[in-house]
Amino acid sequence: MFFTVFVQGLALSFGLIVAIGAQNAFVLRQGLRREHVGSVVLFCAATDALLIAAGVLGMAQALGESPGLARGLALVGAVFLAAYGVQALRRARQPQILQATTRGSGLSHGAALAQAAAFTLLNPHVYLDTVLLVGSIGAQQPTELRGWFVLGASTASMVWFGLLGFGARWLAPWFARPRAWQVLDALIGLTMWVMAALLVRHVATGA
Repeated sequence: MFFTVFVQGLALSFGLIVAIGAQNAFVLRQGLRREHVGSVVLFCAATDALLIAAGVLGMAQALGESPGLARGLALVGAVFLAAYGVQALRRARQPQILQATTRGSGLSHGAALAQAAAFTLLNPHVYLDTVLLVGSIGAQQPTELRGWFVLGASTASMVWFGLLGFGARWLAPWFARPRAWQVLDALIGLTMWVMAALLVRHVATGA
């Protein structure tokens, strides 16, 4: 059972974090330049893990006091995931690429972390995804399994940012291929639909 919950957290977080955006482009840039890669990857992954844990624990406390609210948020989450899946499938029909320029002067260690913090914490979608969405879904899990859900979701962040940063030179050509992103978005879309269906089943059966 714990493995299933771990995989649910992993799949949900991975589906939400894999997108063409400023934060991913910055991590990829640092990887290509080989500048402060470890610090940037660790900061982004650790921040995600803290926000996810805070979301799950906070939402669990709030939802534990109101079962009706728990069911309502589960349904809202299902709708959001289904809509996110539709968006991902639409993106799969439109070629996209993720490029990171290596031009420009190098960044100091402090400046690199400051930019990582800005790209991470000043993006409102980060809080919507980690605290509200992942938090509310993680809070639906049995108390003894919530830690596994948080671990799975946090692992997705660590793996993704690690691949971007440390595998930049190998992955950059792949990210520049529209076809690769089309396949990835199609998989994400299907994953989000499966997660939405699981949430609806959870509400319907109360399990």
